[in-house]
Amino acid sequence: MQTSRRDLLIGAGAFTAAGVLPHRSRAAEARITHGLSSFGELKYPADFPNFDYVNPEAPRGGSFSAQLTQTFGNQAFDTFDTLNAYVFRGNGAAGMNLTFDTLMVRALDEPDALYGLVARAVEISQDGLTYRFFLRPQAHFNDGTRLTAKDAAFSLTILKEKGHPTISQVIRDMAEATAENDETLVVRFAAGRSRDLPLVVAQLPIFSATFFASRDFEEPTLQAPLGSGPYRVSRMDIGRFIELERVPQYWAADLPVTVGQNNFERVRYEYFRDRQVAFEAFKGGAFTYRQEYTSRIWATGYDFPAVREGRVKRDTLPDESPPNIQAWYFNTRREAFKDPRIREAIGLCFDFPWTNRSAFYGAYTRTSSFFEKTDLMANGTPSAEELTLLEPLRDKLSAIVAPYVFGEPWSPAVADGSGQDRALLKRADTLLKEAGCKRDGGRLLLPTGKPLEFEFLDNDPVFEPVIQPFIKNLGLLGIKASQRVVDVSQYQARMRDFDFDISSRASGADPTPGPEVRESYGSRSAGIAGSNNLAGVSDPAVDALLDKVVAAGSRAELTIACRALDRVLRAGRYWIPAWYSPNYKLAVWDVFGHPDKPPKYGLGAPGLWWFDEAKAARIGRN
Repeated sequence: MQTSRRDLLIGAGAFTAAGVLPHRSRAAEARITHGLSSFGELKYPADFPNFDYVNPEAPRGGSFSAQLTQTFGNQAFDTFDTLNAYVFRGNGAAGMNLTFDTLMVRALDEPDALYGLVARAVEISQDGLTYRFFLRPQAHFNDGTRLTAKDAAFSLTILKEKGHPTISQVIRDMAEATAENDETLVVRFAAGRSRDLPLVVAQLPIFSATFFASRDFEEPTLQAPLGSGPYRVSRMDIGRFIELERVPQYWAADLPVTVGQNNFERVRYEYFRDRQVAFEAFKGGAFTYRQEYTSRIWATGYDFPAVREGRVKRDTLPDESPPNIQAWYFNTRREAFKDPRIREAIGLCFDFPWTNRSAFYGAYTRTSSFFEKTDLMANGTPSAEELTLLEPLRDKLSAIVAPYVFGEPWSPAVADGSGQDRALLKRADTLLKEAGCKRDGGRLLLPTGKPLEFEFLDNDPVFEPVIQPFIKNLGLLGIKASQRVVDVSQYQARMRDFDFDISSRASGADPTPGPEVRESYGSRSAGIAGSNNLAGVSDPAVDALLDKVVAAGSRAELTIACRALDRVLRAGRYWIPAWYSPNYKLAVWDVFGHPDKPPKYGLGAPGLWWFDEAKAARIGRN
């Protein structure tokens, strides 16, 4: 996504209303709930009919098609060679998450609340270390076989043992998962487990134990694993597309957590190796939904016949969730990047105002925080509550880092927008000298005597207009930098193995950070191939604050812990913060309906959208 935390439960009344009575002796020690949240805050009662942000009368039918733009697990953007996206090996196909159900699902208008899907309720022991999930008896896989607690226990166990590191490392404090009977899954957690670990576990996919009884879970496969979700794989062409079809008799179609959702008859993801080719394909109608991430195309590319004729619509919707932030990450496993002053000096050569104006048409906002645009972001000097967490760590912080922890938080310097800010270049030169670097003619030497040379690793030349001026400024300081663009498969492999100097990535944050932050910034994850700790952060002060974040017992405690963590991470200068967009930019062929306003914590496409036959007929796409 502990010993001190708020009650996660709402009492046994809701559970009893569902018609399930726990054993009397255990009921005295445990509490029952129809939903979970980090701090016990649930918006919806046990008998809610549907989420407020859905259209419960949304029609079903039609198709949705898009290019893959966000990945999880082992997925790659340009191709796939396996239908298991939850392991380390291979490149997983898009949309496979739609083929599996989970114990519980997120409410997109609450920061962290879950409500029952496969599980109709959950009983939680008094010490918070044992969770009994009571499964719905009608749950079944898409071949008609019953989904039982045995399948759920198998799934959680195999994901801990053989799942992708971004999953297995987060759930490592899940001690065991067992089936008490067909309808009761018992999950036990280690003492000291993170606050939100049960929420993570409740959102993991459920596989068929029978299906994998004679198959290697880690082996890449093009046979679709048996699922119980609203969709199943229909057609595919490796490197080109994968199409999923809605399951006609989806067992959970009328549950409150699914009403008004999963409306398309078909969902299809198209693959492209080139962004411009993908855009041309969209213009020609090869796919119908496009979330635009390239500001140049958004500003200049949408003057084509389908737009002028009203067949393609553009829309800008507010994004109230924590933003996806773009940044360059230093691989601090490299000797050249060990000193924060060297890292800061390199970042000073990036002129964001000039780049935003000349390359991005002013579309972006500069990032400064790991918790950008949220209450978790550090501002000003530390509060008394923050100092309570930070003071015991003072001896763990170097003299280079401490001033930014106990004073104003570190933020990227604001350039003058000329493209070559002489004042910032002079400041960078001073920092390099303080770090022990020396000039040797036109080269800058590290304290070891080796030249400071590195490459920006990318999988797309789209950032060339941004990086080349950056490289030019670095050259003025005697730093030899270059940009290397490799194919997506090679890029994925190198990133998994941390075989890079500096690389850019867009990443989002959860409104309620939990155990996943350890996987991104914790010392343990720094050496695990495939983890999200790209920078290789390995700092005892960071680890101590991560413990505070995942154990926070209230939202107020979480806010203080995150602000303190933000100060230490920013002071470490592990990244060159770049930019984020405050809005969703959408271009769609005019065949869709959708709720008037997206929920606060997600756009909701394709899940909440639907096919509008009247619109489609008007533009000849019915």
